[in-house]
Amino acid sequence: MFTSQESHLFLGESTHIVQTFSRSAMAKRVAIILSGCGVYDGTEIHEASAVLVHLSRAGAKAQMFAPNQAQMHVIDHCEGKPSDGKRNVLQESARIARGDITDLAELDVSAFDAVIIPGGFGVAKNLSDWGVKNKDFSIKPDVEKTLRDFHKAGKPLAMCCIAPVLAAKILPGCELTVGQDKESDMWPYAQTAGLLKEMGCKHVNTGVQQVHVDLKHKLITAPAFMSNAPIHEIFDGIGVMVEETLKLA
Repeated sequence: MFTSQESHLFLGESTHIVQTFSRSAMAKRVAIILSGCGVYDGTEIHEASAVLVHLSRAGAKAQMFAPNQAQMHVIDHCEGKPSDGKRNVLQESARIARGDITDLAELDVSAFDAVIIPGGFGVAKNLSDWGVKNKDFSIKPDVEKTLRDFHKAGKPLAMCCIAPVLAAKILPGCELTVGQDKESDMWPYAQTAGLLKEMGCKHVNTGVQQVHVDLKHKLITAPAFMSNAPIHEIFDGIGVMVEETLKLA
């Protein structure tokens, strides 16, 4: 038989175990789709890191994926020019994932509550051919299927920087943001907003620390490095994107 004090300690410990299990059971699982490693030919590394930090802080479980395919080309990031050689998107993305990454073809949408795609030119070159065709682009089949499956399942899609162009393709008429629609030193890629409007989307101007949430499509978008803002502001804006994504998950 337990003494009164022992019973109290036992019950307290049991309650703690139940609460811990409950928090663990409620942890959101988020798939992150990468497109290589490096802003000019892959994933923007700071954006990917910010996504991971904010998900971790929120207690969410992240798993990274990338298509197992050749990159469009390889960029010398010192010169900003194409260089010789070939690289694989999955292998390059593994640099960001510290080796813990899975072929996108193996992603099981039912195992996740949401999907997030950081930006970087890899979105426009490896996940799609936006970088070559602009608004007349197409999305790589595995990527398009994954996004459509998440949307069909009613699970949120979050994208930052240039990645919202993918949503524009698969969700006609959706609301999104890539920041501002008037070009300036702060917003050098503002012409993208005009192209998205031509595709039939509603572009919403936002600051770098703001996001736009399209509740109808469960789409969360953020400008990130579409702006020349200080990196801490970009980091904070991605944090808002992650927060809003988890609210809808």
